[in-house]
Amino acid sequence: MVLPRGRAADGALLEGMRMDGIWDKIVDWGRDNLSEWSMIKVYVACAIAGGTVLLGQTGLSLFGFGGGDVDADVDVEDMEGGEGGMHLISIRTLSGFLTFFGLVGWTGTEADWHPALTAGVAFAAGASVMFFVAWIMTFFSRLQSDGNIRPDQAIGSTATVYLNVPGHHAGKGKITVAIQGRTQEFNATTAGEALPTGSACRIVRMTTEDTFEVAPLE
Repeated sequence: MVLPRGRAADGALLEGMRMDGIWDKIVDWGRDNLSEWSMIKVYVACAIAGGTVLLGQTGLSLFGFGGGDVDADVDVEDMEGGEGGMHLISIRTLSGFLTFFGLVGWTGTEADWHPALTAGVAFAAGASVMFFVAWIMTFFSRLQSDGNIRPDQAIGSTATVYLNVPGHHAGKGKITVAIQGRTQEFNATTAGEALPTGSACRIVRMTTEDTFEVAPLE
């Protein structure tokens, strides 16, 4: 059935008004929620993101599922000047930084601190927690290595590359190996070509108390 010209025009006009109304609502929502950028939204987002990851990893660790962490190649030599290092950049340290950076920044903003002061205090708080978490991780790692596990018993064993091992002793990667019925994680170097994550290797010798030299399996 063909509508008369007048009714068709009225229908099109009504449909256009409906679409305009929906679009206006979308624009109003965006103006109220997105266009007014503020630092407090950044702080809240950081606190939520960091806190979620931190609580998730803590919960997994409590139930025995959070034994691993992803560490970048950024180490800070320990205060004793030993061969070990403090793993500064990892999922746990970064999530700790984001959590406290966000919480302190949020608190300062709500308290009407100067924006520059708020950002500075928030960054300092996040960095302090970042170093503290890194120190705690290193401390417990050393306690574990000082226990009954004897890493030298792993020499000659087959291990799995957990974090890419650079070739020709250009840097350290990580491996996991079973020692005395327990899976342990160690630093690793290799004299040959780089070993990608997930590849199998053989432990050749122990260079430090927490570092092995490995070689690819034949």
